[in-house]
Amino acid sequence: MTDELQGSESEAPRIDRRTRCERLLEVIRPFRRVVVVSHVNPDPDSLASMLGIKALVETTQPGKPVVLTVDGMIARSENRAMVELIPIELIPVEQVEIDSETALVMVDTQPRTGRRHSEEVMPHVVIDHHETGGDTQTALFRDIRTHLGATSTMVTGYLLEQGVLASPALATALLYGIDSETTGYPREASSLDDGALIWLFPRADKDLLAQIKNPKLPQSHFATFQIALANAFLYDNLVVSWCDVVTQPDIIAEIADFFVRFDQVHWSLAAGVFDGMLKLSLRASRLGGAAGEVLAVVVNGLGNAGGHDKRAGGAVRLPDSTQESLDRLLTTIRHRLLEELAIDEQQGRRLLNGCPVIPPP
Repeated sequence: MTDELQGSESEAPRIDRRTRCERLLEVIRPFRRVVVVSHVNPDPDSLASMLGIKALVETTQPGKPVVLTVDGMIARSENRAMVELIPIELIPVEQVEIDSETALVMVDTQPRTGRRHSEEVMPHVVIDHHETGGDTQTALFRDIRTHLGATSTMVTGYLLEQGVLASPALATALLYGIDSETTGYPREASSLDDGALIWLFPRADKDLLAQIKNPKLPQSHFATFQIALANAFLYDNLVVSWCDVVTQPDIIAEIADFFVRFDQVHWSLAAGVFDGMLKLSLRASRLGGAAGEVLAVVVNGLGNAGGHDKRAGGAVRLPDSTQESLDRLLTTIRHRLLEELAIDEQQGRRLLNGCPVIPPP
């Protein structure tokens, strides 16, 4: 009996007491180099997360090359300022070869979620905070914490675990990455996000942060806002704005953020065309809105969508370039969204019924 008991104890599964970061570093240790990827048109959270992973690997595994990539374009003015001023060296992902000696690390997104142009090579590591689940079964390391507001919070935690010193530039990037994801009210942030902000703030370059957050804007930015204001419609507590063809896709999210602050609405949907795709951004003004789930239902069978409680994005490939096809698609999306939010379409009206033209002084 004693032998049987001892045998049972010896066969009990061992508890892995290594930290997440220790397990991450162990996974990439056998590889000769590391390539870091993110979602298409990366935002501050993904850019900062990639930069943090680079600092982590270069400090803990000296001599190992780390390549940061860009999928799509750096579109929003703040994002371009961040890349130029930090600076962050990025290589177009299509120019990077992934061989058997390369560890592929994916941050701020997950495989097979429609947020990347190419899914030919599956990542060895996936680090993300989004609720939109992807295909991570083949990943050797997965750290997905949907209760956190930013992937940059997770990467900041890795740096703290390993005692990696954050330079002023890196601290600024991570601080802005977290702040950009948790901005607005109510905030989608946890105590870990706030703790990371507290640790990063005294280490960040405040002048550099101010430059990133206040870039100069092109004329097309204001033109898109004019179009969106002229083509905004109010349906009870939802405002739907049409941005037409845009010069860069991130401005659609800016339009959605702009309209959700209207004191008569709880929901804001902005839509525009970029590169043969209908881009969508949905915002909820209250926690519990499940914006990601709502938009996923709206575009089901048409395209892809996902996001968080208050913020979501989606895209639908246009069948052709005709105005008729686009109008039909917009009508379908509007009908589905109104049905999902239980809003009567008959309540709809134009937000601004013509604006007076003020003569020049």
